Amino acid sequence: MGEKARPALFNIPAHRAFADSLVAGILARHGGDPMRLAQGMLLLPSNRAVRAISDAFVRRSEGGLLLPRLVAIGEPELGEQIGGALDPLADDEAVPPAIPPMRRQMILARMVQEASAVPIDAGQAIKLGQALGAVLDQMQVERVPAEALGKLELDGDLSQHWQSSLALFDILIARWPATLQRIGMIDLTDRRNRLFDRVARRWAEHPPRGFVVAAAISTTAPAVAGLLRAIAHMPGGQVVFSGLDQHMDEDAWDGIGPFETDPVSGRAPAGHETHPQYALKQLLDRMSATRDDVALWRWGSEHDARAVRGRNISNAMLPPRLTTRWGELKTADRSLAGVEALEVATAGEEAQAIAIALREAMESPGRTAALVTPDRQLATRVSAHLRRWGIEADDSAGQPLSRLPPGTLLIAIAEAVAERFAPVALLTLLKHPLVMRGERRLEWLDGVRALDLLLRGPRPQAGLAGIDMMLEAREGEDRQRALRQRVRDWWPWARGLLAPLETAFASATDLAGQFAAIRAHAGPLTDDAVWAGYQGHAAADLFAEIEIAAAEGPRQADLRALPTLLDHMLGGLAVRPPQGGHPRIAILGLIEARLVQADLMILGGLNEGTWPGLPTPDPWLAPRIRRELGLPGLETRIGLAAHDFASALGAPRVLITRARRGSGGPAVASRFWLRLKAMAGAQWRQASHYGALAQGLDRPAVHRPASRPAPRPPASVRPRLIPVTDVDRLKADPYAFYARRILRLARLDPVDADAGPAWRGTAVHDILQHWAEAGDRDPASLEARARAMFDRPEVHPLLRALWQPRLMEAVRWIAAEVVSDQRAGRTILAVESEGVAKIAGVTLTGKADRIDRMPDGTVGIVDYKTGKPPSAKQVRAGFALQLGLLGLIAESNEGGFPGVDGVKRAGCFEYWSLAKKGDQFGYRESPVDSLGKRDKIVTADFTDYVLGQFIEVAGAFLTGDAPFTAQVNPEVANYGDYDQLMRLEEWYGRDDG
Repeated sequence: MGEKARPALFNIPAHRAFADSLVAGILARHGGDPMRLAQGMLLLPSNRAVRAISDAFVRRSEGGLLLPRLVAIGEPELGEQIGGALDPLADDEAVPPAIPPMRRQMILARMVQEASAVPIDAGQAIKLGQALGAVLDQMQVERVPAEALGKLELDGDLSQHWQSSLALFDILIARWPATLQRIGMIDLTDRRNRLFDRVARRWAEHPPRGFVVAAAISTTAPAVAGLLRAIAHMPGGQVVFSGLDQHMDEDAWDGIGPFETDPVSGRAPAGHETHPQYALKQLLDRMSATRDDVALWRWGSEHDARAVRGRNISNAMLPPRLTTRWGELKTADRSLAGVEALEVATAGEEAQAIAIALREAMESPGRTAALVTPDRQLATRVSAHLRRWGIEADDSAGQPLSRLPPGTLLIAIAEAVAERFAPVALLTLLKHPLVMRGERRLEWLDGVRALDLLLRGPRPQAGLAGIDMMLEAREGEDRQRALRQRVRDWWPWARGLLAPLETAFASATDLAGQFAAIRAHAGPLTDDAVWAGYQGHAAADLFAEIEIAAAEGPRQADLRALPTLLDHMLGGLAVRPPQGGHPRIAILGLIEARLVQADLMILGGLNEGTWPGLPTPDPWLAPRIRRELGLPGLETRIGLAAHDFASALGAPRVLITRARRGSGGPAVASRFWLRLKAMAGAQWRQASHYGALAQGLDRPAVHRPASRPAPRPPASVRPRLIPVTDVDRLKADPYAFYARRILRLARLDPVDADAGPAWRGTAVHDILQHWAEAGDRDPASLEARARAMFDRPEVHPLLRALWQPRLMEAVRWIAAEVVSDQRAGRTILAVESEGVAKIAGVTLTGKADRIDRMPDGTVGIVDYKTGKPPSAKQVRAGFALQLGLLGLIAESNEGGFPGVDGVKRAGCFEYWSLAKKGDQFGYRESPVDSLGKRDKIVTADFTDYVLGQFIEVAGAFLTGDAPFTAQVNPEVANYGDYDQLMRLEEWYGRDDG
């Protein structure tokens, strides 16, 4: 049968609802005969398009229909499967099978790892292998032979980086065909090309009995273009484009590109790949057709917008050199009636406003609404806001498996093993909602929470053995020992589940073994809940693919890189609930939104870097090499995003939104937003009422900020015993004392905390105490004890590198000072001695770091500091009375320090700091002076001064009924620990009067 003289090319403009208009035309032409309709075939770009067309047929059906065959031949993203449904159409000549994607990915990763001149781990090899596979696909799609690389004339002006990448790429692309031949397979893209070519030849010679309509296919692949050309010329064949701009004049159309080769330079100027019509124009060129060959599809639907919308969208998307025409447009040509814009401050406010707009659309019976956005974080936020009204939106884009419970558990297992069961990774795994899910979950969590408290502070030794050693320790306060016993009773249960995992990974040196170990031990941890449900099934299927293919994958697999690799691989699989969501509310990605039109289309996230997204860099080929080879530029995706945007603007009512600030800081408005705003001018319409509703939704009707707290507990709960370290807190901030001593609320250390100032102070005190108690004044002995401290497992290597040299110099200074004092007649009476005194009806307790007998018979109180000691000003203000209070205990007739008898007077008060002063580490500082110089308290008056301060404070707060009023005083130790409890931000700075 011969070809038709004129190709059957049609266009459904952007202002029409594509799916309903297409179905209306097909039913008008073929719906009269049910069997004829059933014999037809529709070729569509994606499975989502198949669903949209199927839904449109259902809406048009009256009493049932026999639908034509709906075939998804592929997505515009050429890396996805696009040809499987056409396999049955092939003739008897065998086409080799396509290599499974996971196997291909693993083999390419191994090839990259083996060919690389520098060692790379499995994760990096897989990412590079994926990028290599994408370039190979593009070369096959564009039918660029591998030999073309050798024919390039690059003039030697490539950077060293690109030259190295090109050399490695050249090696790999030469090896790949031999690898495929060895296993008897071909690339999936190559197989699709062969199938499309075969179908085009067959249909050109023997057209199918029924009609064939190719609809909304915009991929520019030569094989697809050839198939569309054959369909357009065969009897019963039609090609229907989506959103081809037929309003644009020839000057603008020609200005898009692609352009003819320059006869002088031999190169073709780059076309405007970012223009929304670029791909469709290139497709027409490859079909040997022009825009004049395309007729308007005659049928529409009740969901169409006004025709003027299409012309005005065309005006907004003019090529850059023609945007000066905007100033000459008439009001009707720049009007965007039905399109409103919403600009808010933050992404959270944007999500709330979008949810309100979707909720409003639901109030009209039968009305549909959809959010279209490439921003998955925005989509997730909108879904969460809708749930507050009981609306479960149909999110067709799904969620990455790496963010769903099975995925996060598998990643947590990998992190725990990779970090050798470090506290944060271990607790993340043990607390996961899938672990021990069931009847014993609460019992399990009780043990995990106790372990959490025990792991607060510096990290134990690596591995499960480190936890064992921590539990065997016996030192600590009563409360700490009781907590350790709770964990000791529970730990065998957890260890029994974790030990096989640790053992399995000890022998798993390759990628296949590592994935097998995760799969084998994830089940016992969760009672197989990780593999249950549609999410678990997706994880199980992916793991099965990985395990089968991993044997041919990278050989060198660094366990430390496994969590990142697993996150990358799980993140590449989107999982969608099988049951969908609300029938009238949808959340769509850009690919899912093609051919879908709702009564209200909300286009969200219109910021640069989001819509359009940033082009993904190609690590293999420089932009110039891609251009020389004839491959699509990296900015082609921007053109596709522009076409998606222009198509979505054709809905009856459109709301476009953006936030001025994103998660990373101030955001730049999308080029599409700016084009519309510049073209519309005074016709730009703001939907600011949604922003106002979003702000007011959670705004309370009346603000009742808390007042400055001043609790007044009864005398029965006011402590009658107080350590000297709490007196400063009581004076500086009574509320902080109340929270700590009466409410018994103490700040928790972070899990896996660095060895901070408190840990350093405790460690130094222990060293000096044991050195003094041993009676050995040898400086070498003190140094040896200090060095031994840095061998402890909780000491971070960075702390060891930075602090050890300083501490060693400081302890040498201490040893020298002690020896010098002994020669001068000063002796050490006690170290780390606990004393007590009864003063003003209150028992005062304290631990002195060191008590010395001075040559004049008085005692000296020494306090070791790893940092800067309190200033004389702080002491005089009453915010650092510790030394004086210890002296008061030493002088007390009712108590004192054990072994320090016959003390008449404390005559020396010193801080021995290990910090740097001048050119050395270590110095003495006294808050008092015998003559009161430099505004210091006179030494002889110090204990009397401290006694007066203590009696005043104790009489007011401990034996009296004064309120514990919150103060804002940075002088207090641990300042800020109770800011949230006291609701500081609500009352600070307000005039309570």
